[in-house]
Amino acid sequence: MDRSTPKKRKAITRDVDNEDPALVSGDEYDFGQLDGTLKDGSDDEESDDESVSGASYASGSATSQEVLNGALEGAEDEDAGVTKKSVQVDITPHPDKAALAGKEQRDDEEEEEEEDKPNYRVVKDANGNDRYIYDEIDPGDDSDYSVAGDDANTIGDIPLSFYDSFPHIGYNINGKKIMRPATGQALDALLDSIDIPQGYTGLVDPNTGKPLELSKDELELLRKIQTKEATEEGYNPYEPTVEWFTSQVETMPLSAAPEPKRRFVPSKHEQKKVMKIVKAIREGRIMPYRPPKEGEQEEDDLPNYDLWVDEQPRADHAMHMPAPKLPPPGFDESYHPPPEYLPDDNEKKEWEEADEDDRDKEYLPTDHSALRKVPGYGHFVKEKFERCLDLYLAPRVRRTKLNIDPDSLLPKLPNPEDLRPFPSHQATIFRGHNGRVRSVSVDPSGNYLVTGGDDGTARIWSIVDARQVWSIKFGAEDPVNVVRFHPSKETLILAIAAGDNLYLCAPQIPEGLSSEIGTNSQNILDIGWGHATNGSSSKTSISWTRPSPSQQAKGVVVRVPLGHTAKSLSFHPAGNHLVAVCSATTVPASHAVSIHTISKHQTQLPFRKRIKGGGTPQVAHFHPTRPVLFVANQRVIRAYDLAQQSLLRIIQPGARWISSFSLHPTSTTISGSDNLIVGSYDRRLLYIDVDLSPRPYKTLRYHTKAIRTVGFHPNVNRYPLFADASDDGTIQIFHGLVTGDMMSNATIVPLKVLKGHAVTNGGLGIMDLAWHPTEPWLVSAGADGTARLWTS
Repeated sequence: MDRSTPKKRKAITRDVDNEDPALVSGDEYDFGQLDGTLKDGSDDEESDDESVSGASYASGSATSQEVLNGALEGAEDEDAGVTKKSVQVDITPHPDKAALAGKEQRDDEEEEEEEDKPNYRVVKDANGNDRYIYDEIDPGDDSDYSVAGDDANTIGDIPLSFYDSFPHIGYNINGKKIMRPATGQALDALLDSIDIPQGYTGLVDPNTGKPLELSKDELELLRKIQTKEATEEGYNPYEPTVEWFTSQVETMPLSAAPEPKRRFVPSKHEQKKVMKIVKAIREGRIMPYRPPKEGEQEEDDLPNYDLWVDEQPRADHAMHMPAPKLPPPGFDESYHPPPEYLPDDNEKKEWEEADEDDRDKEYLPTDHSALRKVPGYGHFVKEKFERCLDLYLAPRVRRTKLNIDPDSLLPKLPNPEDLRPFPSHQATIFRGHNGRVRSVSVDPSGNYLVTGGDDGTARIWSIVDARQVWSIKFGAEDPVNVVRFHPSKETLILAIAAGDNLYLCAPQIPEGLSSEIGTNSQNILDIGWGHATNGSSSKTSISWTRPSPSQQAKGVVVRVPLGHTAKSLSFHPAGNHLVAVCSATTVPASHAVSIHTISKHQTQLPFRKRIKGGGTPQVAHFHPTRPVLFVANQRVIRAYDLAQQSLLRIIQPGARWISSFSLHPTSTTISGSDNLIVGSYDRRLLYIDVDLSPRPYKTLRYHTKAIRTVGFHPNVNRYPLFADASDDGTIQIFHGLVTGDMMSNATIVPLKVLKGHAVTNGGLGIMDLAWHPTEPWLVSAGADGTARLWTS
C-alpha cells in the first residue's frame, strides 16, 4: 500500500425522520464558516463532487452525528486504485446540547491539528537531497502585495522612453514581453475614428502605451477647466456683496464716547515684560549684540565677492583719458535757493508738459524752510545708474584735434549783392478782385498782366500805371482758376479756365494796343472754324463752340467745354498747342490731360487710362525746344516723346505731393541736360538735374507751409533767377546759374525773401506768380485779393 497517497474520507448519508423544520434548517446556529464542501480529492473530479453533494444536500435526512461519523470512517480502496471523491453533505444541527458540545470539541481538535501541520512539503531534488517547498501565500485583494494582473506593466519607475528602440514596452507579471501597440496604420486609424469608445481622449497612457480612457466625471472636470468654470458644484460666483464697512457717508463718528484712560496710561504688563528683559541682561542671561571681530564670519552669511580687490593701478597711457567728474552743485540745487532761481507757474507748467528727453534739468528748484523737510530724491537710483553706464560703457579716447576753420567747409558762394539785379521790394499793388486771386500771367511784350479770381472775373492791367484796361465776368459760380497769355509777341491771345470751360480770347484794348496785333489774334483763333467746316472731325467727345453774344462782344472767340475744372494751363513755345490738366479725383482718366490745337480747333486726349502709381495728374508743361511733354502727378514726373508716342524717363523728386514744377528754358542748349525745379505741399523746393540723377540735386527748405508755385525767369541767360511762393505769405528768390562746364553743377544761391501778402483765415497765402519777360520783375497773386509787382 502506497503511503504517499492521501486518504480519502467518505461521507455516509442516510434518511432521517421528519422533524421540526426549524431545527433542521440551521437557522438556530451560525454556519457561515462552512462553505458546504469538503475538498480532499483532485480538482479534475470537482464536477462529480458537486453532483453528489447536491444530491446529499437535497436529501436532508441524516443527522449531524451520523454524518460526521460517516465522514471519519472512510475506507481506502487500494487494489482498484480509485480515489475517493469529496462529498458535499447537508449538516443539520441537533437540539441536543451534548451533541453540540461534542461537535465544538472536535472542531477545536481539528484546528489544533491543522496548526501543528508544517507549511511545507519535503521532496527529493536531482541529487537525492531533501528539498523544502513552501506553499504560495495569497495576500488577498486588500493587501499592498497583491498580485498584479496579467496585462499590467511591471517595469516600475523606469521611464518608458528607455524602450523607444525596442519593439516591446515592458514585461508582465509572468515575465513575458508586452509588445508595443501598432500605430500609424491608416486603416486602424480610420476604424478608431469611426468607432470611438466612451471616454476616448486621444491621449496615450505613458505606462502601458495604450489609449487613455477617462470617466465622465474626469471629462466634465476637464471641460470646466477649459471653459474657466468653477469646478466645485453649487459654487455661485455672483454672491451678494457683504458690506463689511458701510458705503454711506456718516456725518458723525461711530461712537462719541470719550477715549478710555488705558490708552493714555502706560501698560503695567509691558512694564513687567521690560523689567524682566532688563533683569536678564544684568544677570548675564541675555547677552547684548557684539559686533564680530575681523576674520570672523557667520556660516549662514552669503559670501561676498569684491570685483576690484586685486585691481592694480595701471600706468598712464598716452591715449588714456580719466573719467569725467560731475560738476559741483549750483544754487538751484540748494534746499533753500535764492528767489531768482525758483521757477514761476508758467515755467513749472512748461517743464511738466515737456518730454523727459527735452528737459534741461531732471528736477525743479524747490524751496524748503528746513533741511529736515527735504524729501528723498526720486531719481537718485536712476541718476547713479546712468552715471555708472557712462563710466564703463562710454569709450574715452583722446583724439587728435584737427585745426579746421568751419567756414572753410562751406561752399564758396558769391555775395548776393554781386548778383543783382533781382526783385527786392514791392512796387505796385493791383486791387479790384473780390476774393482770392488764383492766377496771374504777363504778356510777352511786358506791358500787360492778367489776373483771375474767385469772383468769376478776369482782368487785364497795365503794368506801367497799374490801371485796369479790360475785364470780363463769367459768373460767380464759375471762378477763374487759370489765366495764361499766348507766348507770341505778335498777338494778344488769352486762355482762361473758368468753371468747366476753357475760353480763348482776343481782348480788344482801346488804348495802347495796335490794330495789327488785334487782327492777327482774331485771325489765328478764327482759322480753326474753317478747318472744322472742311470735314476734319475730332475723335474725342470735346467739340469747340462759339461763345454767347455777350462774351463775343468782350473778345471771347472760342469756348471749349472740358466738362471738368482745369487747374493748370500751359502753352507750347510755338503757341499752336495748349495743354490742360484737370486734377480732381472724380475726373475720368482719359479726360485728366488734354492737348488742344488752336489752328484746327481740335482736342486730343493722349491717355486712355490712368497712370499707375503716383496719384492723379497735377501739372503738365511742354519742353522749351523738344517735342516732349512733362506730366507730373502727386509723386513722380514722367516725360513723353510726342513724336514717338513713348515714355522717355521717370523723374522721382521724392516729394509727397507735387504742387508745381518749371523747366529751365535754355539748360538743354547750354549744358545738354534738362534742369527743373519742383515745389511740393510738404514745404520743399527740389532742384533736379535730369542727366545727373533722377533724384534731386538740391533740396531747399525755407518755408513753413506748403509751396504753391515755382517758376524760372524766361530770360535766364540775362537773369538767372527762379522763385517759389508759399502759403506762409513769402516769396523766396534764388540765383540759379547753369554752366556749360560738364565738371561743374548748377550754382544755387538764396537771394531775397519777399513779404507783403497777408495769410487768410483759410491758411492760404500766395496762389501764383509770373516773371516779367524782359525785366527782373516778379508779379504775385495772393489769397488776400491783391496782385503785387516786385521790382529790383
